[in-house]
Amino acid sequence: MTVRIRRSDVVLALLGIGSVGAAMTFVLAWQQVRSATILLHERAVLVERLGLTDLALFTEARYTRHPTQADRFSAFQDHPFAFDHFPSGSLIAPPTEAARPR
Repeated sequence: MTVRIRRSDVVLALLGIGSVGAAMTFVLAWQQVRSATILLHERAVLVERLGLTDLALFTEARYTRHPTQADRFSAFQDHPFAFDHFPSGSLIAPPTEAARPR
C-alpha cells in the first residue's frame, strides 16, 4: 500500500510551519523587549548614581554638544558672517526652534 500525499496536506503543513514561525517572532520580540527594559532600568540607575548629564554628540563646540541647549547665534559668536570653525557644525542641522521667527 502506497501513501499518497495530497497537495492540500502540503499546504496545510506549510501553513502550520508558517504559523509557528509567526508565533515565535512574537515570543522572541517579547523576550527582547523584556530584556531591553531591564537593561534600560539598570542604565537609568547607573546614570542617576553617577549624576551623568545628557549625551554629548560632539566634543568640539558648545552648540554641537547638545543642539537643544544652544542659543540661536552661538555658531556665529565670532562674527555674523564667519564660517563655522568646527566640522561637526555642518553635520547636524540647527534646531527647528532656531529657524522659526520670533
